[in-house]
Amino acid sequence: MMTFKDVYLGYGRNVVLEKLNFTIQKNDFVGIIGQNGSGKTTVLKAINNSLKPQRGEIFREPDIKIGYVIQRQYLDTIFPFTVKEIVMMGRYGKIGPLKFPEPGDENKVEEVLTVTGIYDLKNKLYRELSGGQRQRVLVARALASEPNLLLLDEPTNDLDIKGTEQILKLVQKIHSELGITVIVVSHLLLTILNYAHKIIFLKDKKAAMYSLEEIFSEEMLTQIYEYPVKIGTIHNKKYIVPEDINGNTQ
Repeated sequence: MMTFKDVYLGYGRNVVLEKLNFTIQKNDFVGIIGQNGSGKTTVLKAINNSLKPQRGEIFREPDIKIGYVIQRQYLDTIFPFTVKEIVMMGRYGKIGPLKFPEPGDENKVEEVLTVTGIYDLKNKLYRELSGGQRQRVLVARALASEPNLLLLDEPTNDLDIKGTEQILKLVQKIHSELGITVIVVSHLLLTILNYAHKIIFLKDKKAAMYSLEEIFSEEMLTQIYEYPVKIGTIHNKKYIVPEDINGNTQ
C-alpha cells in the first residue's frame, strides 16, 4: 500500500526523522508510538501526503484513499454545527465546490452515523457533546469520505479509561468489518498494544517497525521504556508493569 525508502522528514533545514524504512500493507492495523516531540504527527503528515520528504522516496499505490481523523482540539466549537453537518463535511471532496449533497451523500452520512454509534445524536450540536462523542463524530466524518486507509492522530487523548476503550473498539470494528487499513498515533504504548497488529516506534530521530510478537517481550519493552518491566495478562489483554532492581513490581 505504501513504502518509505530511506526517508528524511522535517521542516525547513530541521530534520525531525531520518532513514525511515517501513511498509504499510493493505489491512494492516498499525500503531505509531513515541514520546512527545518524537515526530509522530510528522510521520502521519508524510503518510497523508501533506508533508514531502526532505530526502528519500515514499512509494504509494495509486488507489489509496485516506480518511484523516484530526485531534479534537483542532475543530473549532464556536460555530453551531450539528453532528450531521460535521459528518457531511467528509463528503465535500466527493460533492465538489458550490454543490449541494445528493441523496447518495445523505445515505452515506446516515450509514457512518450508524456504524459509529451516533445516529441518535445527529441533530445535536457538536459543541454540546462529550469528548468521546466528539471523537466518534470525527471518525464518522473521515469514514464519510469512503477511505481505504484511516489515519487517527491521538484519538484517545484526554479521554478517560471508558472513552479510550470505546474508541479503540470502534476503530477495531471499522478495521475488521469494513476492511479498512488503520494507522493510529499515540504517545502511550499500552493504549493500542491490545489492538494494533504492528507498531512503529519512534526514538532519537529513527523509526523501527515491529510485529506484536517482536515487541511483546520484556526485553524489548524494557529497551523501549528504558526501565525494567514485566508483562502480564488479565481477561486476555496484555498489561505492563514496572519492575524494580530487586525484581519486585512497584
